[in-house]
Amino acid sequence: MIKNLAGTVLVAAAATTLMAAPANASSAADTSVVSVAQESKATATAGAQLIRSWVSFGRCKDTCRINVRVRNISGKYLYNVRLNARLSINGRSVGTCTDYVGTIRPYRTRYAACTVRTYSLSNAYNNYLDGYSRFRYYARTNVAYRYYR
Repeated sequence: MIKNLAGTVLVAAAATTLMAAPANASSAADTSVVSVAQESKATATAGAQLIRSWVSFGRCKDTCRINVRVRNISGKYLYNVRLNARLSINGRSVGTCTDYVGTIRPYRTRYAACTVRTYSLSNAYNNYLDGYSRFRYYARTNVAYRYYR
């Protein structure tokens, strides 16, 4: 038993040193190309977010209304703002909905709402009424937008 454990630790240590060694052993030209590609990808995807959103629920039984407040926290004029929401009940996805918010002026707030009406949401609510499960709902939202630089 102890031999197996010691062998596992040695194999893990050897694997980590082998994984780290090729990155350090590569030529300078290869690392510079990789780092430039990684920096450009990082700057393209990791910009400052210009909005803050707050989610609330309306009636949520066999149909569920998701209300979202979208606030523009920047001095930029946002346009083509869209909302996507995924609703899950007890950790299981039951439906999605979308809404077009429109344009948001700098430092202003717009409200968006969408309704989920699906068979699986209705079944989850019926199971709750019958006492088979709980009815814990959660929404994941994604607000997409465009702006002029």
